[in-house]
Amino acid sequence: MNDKTEELRDIFTDVTDGDATVTESQENTRGSLERDERTVEERLESVVQQMRERYEFDTTLSNDELADVATAFYDGETDEEIADDVGIDPETAFDARLSLHLVRDDDADEVDLVAIREREEDDATLAEEYDVSEDQISRYRRVATATDESRAANDRYRDEFDSILADADLSERMASDVREDGLEDATEGMETDVDF
Repeated sequence: MNDKTEELRDIFTDVTDGDATVTESQENTRGSLERDERTVEERLESVVQQMRERYEFDTTLSNDELADVATAFYDGETDEEIADDVGIDPETAFDARLSLHLVRDDDADEVDLVAIREREEDDATLAEEYDVSEDQISRYRRVATATDESRAANDRYRDEFDSILADADLSERMASDVREDGLEDATEGMETDVDF
């Protein structure tokens, strides 16, 4: 220790009544984008389980399958593609998405969800008024319900999905970029036009 450090240490021990072991030693650890030690799948399943406990899921899908639905949704897949991935029909994929509060902007872009939500008329009456099928009105009402549930929870679950799946994607891209940069550095200046 140099004189200044020793002087500061003496002042510190005087102020803390002589206890020189107040602080913990520091460790040199490598940084990580993901602080949670669980895998992406474990974290997703945890969020799905929390939602299942809080809301009444009207689905026979397992937590793993629901996590697959969330992953496919974040990969930009349509309900038909999600259905193919998970082995279910597109309507079940749609219902599973809504159970997880994963609403797309175009799920109800033709109609005012606030107006649909506040109306007490049956589906047939609204279908005639909006010039759509009863199935579409039923679908819009389910989207409105999912949106309301998500807002009531301050979009907490949607934010958790965003965090888990966006972090995983970012980590994967960064790792890929590091590997590519390392390969470029290693091969810089090498002849690549070689005949065998």
